[in-house]
Amino acid sequence: MKTIHVNTGRSYDILIKHHILDEAGMYIRPLTKAIRAVIVSDTNVAPLYAERVKQSLVKNGFETSVFVFEAGESRKRLSTIEQMYSHFFEHHLTRTDIVVALGGGVTGDMAGFAAASYLRGIDFVQIPTSLLSQVDSSVGGKTGVDLPFGKNLVGAFWQPVLVLIDPETLHTLPEAFFRDGLGEVVKYGCIRSRSLFERLENEQAKDFIDDIIFECVSIKRDVVENDERDTGERAILNFGHTFGHAIEKLENYAGITHGEAVAAGASLLTRISEAHGMTESGTSERLERLLKKYDLPQDSRFSLDEIISATQGDKKSTANSINFVFLKNIGSCYLHKINTVDFKTFFAR
Repeated sequence: MKTIHVNTGRSYDILIKHHILDEAGMYIRPLTKAIRAVIVSDTNVAPLYAERVKQSLVKNGFETSVFVFEAGESRKRLSTIEQMYSHFFEHHLTRTDIVVALGGGVTGDMAGFAAASYLRGIDFVQIPTSLLSQVDSSVGGKTGVDLPFGKNLVGAFWQPVLVLIDPETLHTLPEAFFRDGLGEVVKYGCIRSRSLFERLENEQAKDFIDDIIFECVSIKRDVVENDERDTGERAILNFGHTFGHAIEKLENYAGITHGEAVAAGASLLTRISEAHGMTESGTSERLERLLKKYDLPQDSRFSLDEIISATQGDKKSTANSINFVFLKNIGSCYLHKINTVDFKTFFAR
């Protein structure tokens, strides 16, 4: 087992171990005096893993129920959160009880937000089952839901008390969802780890997936510890996300996954920053070649004008500007603020 400790306002451990799902209750029990636990999962994941996690929790003294919602980004909305609240109330959850998020990024974001806001905050555990959630979204305490006019615009910073990562769950992951997670993996190589990027180039990701999870989580841990509330350095984790979120919005959160949209956004942005001489020559070609290797998009079907318009309301925007993450080269990045009045000039191509 590998352990990564996260030293934030509320510190916690990330445990990476094969078959840890069947031991979840054993690791959760020492952290809480909870009597009741609610597992939150979706219609894709619950049939595969919910009963195993439930049995482990029951074995360790938790009265356990399961809340299941329809899978998909389109369900990441306040109406689903309200359904969770109803389940919590009906099963007598108190402030000393616990929520267990079992699933991908959508599940973790929503279960975390429900836990952060129900009774003004109860503990929760992340058990991510997708590659994207294992390498990225389960770590750092960002929770929330989408609104019709933007992604993740309602939420809270709410750190879990524990993250349990079982790489075995990736064996049942459909290829499209594994590819989705690789969009975030490539991001980490781009912004902080040339060695990871090079391994992705020279090897097949599935052949060293445990190393990928450990390195990506370690990078995110370091960034989050330095900037838990996302007021500075943590913004580098948004490489590709400003355009990526805009593409997701234009697609009505269907037809493209988050990781695919991030890949397309990163590729598009890097071509532009390189054309301005702000990124080392050849970086965009190298990035596009890697994305192509893993069957990730290098562009969008929408025009640049449409994408720029869709960035309005992005969380990274201020009254008159947006912070973008540009690459210096592979493995190194920086923040660059662009005034909204200069958008069309800067992004003209």
